[in-house]
Amino acid sequence: MATEVSDNGNLEPDAAQPDTEVVIATPVVPADLVPETPAELLPADAVEAPGVAQPTKIAPAPVPEPQTGVRRVAARIEQRFGTATLVFLLLAGVFGAVFSVLTPPFWGHDEITQFGRAYQVAHGGFLPEKIHDDRGPAWGGDVPASVDALMGYAHNDYVNNSPDEQDPMVEDPHGYDVLGDKAVSAQTKQVWFTNTAAYSLVPYLPAAAGIRLAEAFDFNVGGMVLATRWAGLIAYLVIVAFAVRALRGHRIQWLALTVAVLPIAVFQAGTVTADTVTNALALLVSALIVKSLFLGERLSRPETVAALAAAILLPVCKPTYVLLAMLIVLIPAQRFGFGSADRPAVWQRILPWAGAGLGAVAFAVWMKIAAPTGDGMSLMRPQEQWGSVRPGDQLHGILSDPGHFLRVFGDSIARRDQRWFSQFFGELGFAYIDVPALTICASLLAFVVSLGIADRLTGDRLRTWLVLLTMLASVAMIYVTLYMSFTPVGYFIIDGVQGRYFVPLALLFLAVLLRWMPLRLTTSAGRIPTRGPAITVVVAVTVALAAAVIKYSTIVWG
Repeated sequence: MATEVSDNGNLEPDAAQPDTEVVIATPVVPADLVPETPAELLPADAVEAPGVAQPTKIAPAPVPEPQTGVRRVAARIEQRFGTATLVFLLLAGVFGAVFSVLTPPFWGHDEITQFGRAYQVAHGGFLPEKIHDDRGPAWGGDVPASVDALMGYAHNDYVNNSPDEQDPMVEDPHGYDVLGDKAVSAQTKQVWFTNTAAYSLVPYLPAAAGIRLAEAFDFNVGGMVLATRWAGLIAYLVIVAFAVRALRGHRIQWLALTVAVLPIAVFQAGTVTADTVTNALALLVSALIVKSLFLGERLSRPETVAALAAAILLPVCKPTYVLLAMLIVLIPAQRFGFGSADRPAVWQRILPWAGAGLGAVAFAVWMKIAAPTGDGMSLMRPQEQWGSVRPGDQLHGILSDPGHFLRVFGDSIARRDQRWFSQFFGELGFAYIDVPALTICASLLAFVVSLGIADRLTGDRLRTWLVLLTMLASVAMIYVTLYMSFTPVGYFIIDGVQGRYFVPLALLFLAVLLRWMPLRLTTSAGRIPTRGPAITVVVAVTVALAAAVIKYSTIVWG
């Protein structure tokens, strides 16, 4: 029985006839059309033997042309950093810079109090400083009088100016130019920032560096604000690029990109806020846990150092994410970049616990230092609610009547869940501008595609459950923290919750979902595509960011 060569060049003998003779069918070609190949270029087994028919000689395959210098450099950069990392740097860098220039001074989320705390840190004020306030307990510090003048102008503009819908929110753009062009005065004025005095110096280090740089180069008021914003943006780009780079070579890098360039995250990276560094460190921890725990890869030494540093620093950025940082203890010891990967020594097993322990101690110490500031949080509320935020009474209520707290929690979800959903994609600063529907739809498309092509994740069941329970506990901490620190006693909902608070938890939560979700996007041949979906994700997040910028500019500036 003879078997011919199949279309793809593989021999296909009948499996039922193990001793079947295989005859290769060759086309009949005129001798004068068959190219001759020098004998010295033929392999040894291709030399004709007497009485044995030889297959048609085939000319050697052409050698591919070498890449040009530019292409070679581009290929090396892509291989070293990963495509998603380069896309992140481009999109977050460009749109973050656009938001930093487009957003009026101090129109970011709590940007007046955020800048005040950053200025305090820049001049050595690391601990909360209590100030006199006739209204009640208060914390704050000094800022240059010329900066305070711009703060007051901005606050009056977005609080007291109520334009018609067709009119821009900014009443007089020239006023910002006049105050921004003034020199940074030596005279200072005391300002209130109790809500940010509760934060440690860690999330303000980039902003503080921007302030010191502005002072060194004698920038004017507007230049100082912009330098402070750009310092935070650079920190976000560096930290998150490192996180996304850790996932290069894996399709899940596109999911990390989608989270990292959410419009709300990029907007905050372009303004002065502690959330910039907090979001970046949370994404860093999440990406390294995904790589080591769910992809089963060993961290490099720089990645190991970054994981330990983030575990120590993240808990003192925002207390609600302390449990996220503690998850590094679930990473198997052999997947850290130090020591043996085959037989981990005792010190390797202790290493993650030591990092998490230091983070927990730093968290506990700072919480003890910052605890008194909670007594002044009610001054952020309407005057009739001053003195109504009492953390001690709220904690007593939770412990003595947990059923009441659960009912308030349920009412909060019933009344506010749609706001938290839209805020997750973007409620931009104290202009309170929701990103357009196009932004939300484009972001959802990017999430669906990046989830659909993600890698098949591994990891034992117990560790996966622990990660999920930690994510749920972190969500609960968001509600409990705001119930105690911002919600008046007896209020009908948990007030102050915003969708942006869930962004730092998104990547790891979705990784758990992927661990248990077998569905993936595949071609008709059963393969998971890469190039097309990657292009779709890039286009979708670009459209999402562009639409958000256009709406914000239209409403704020006209």
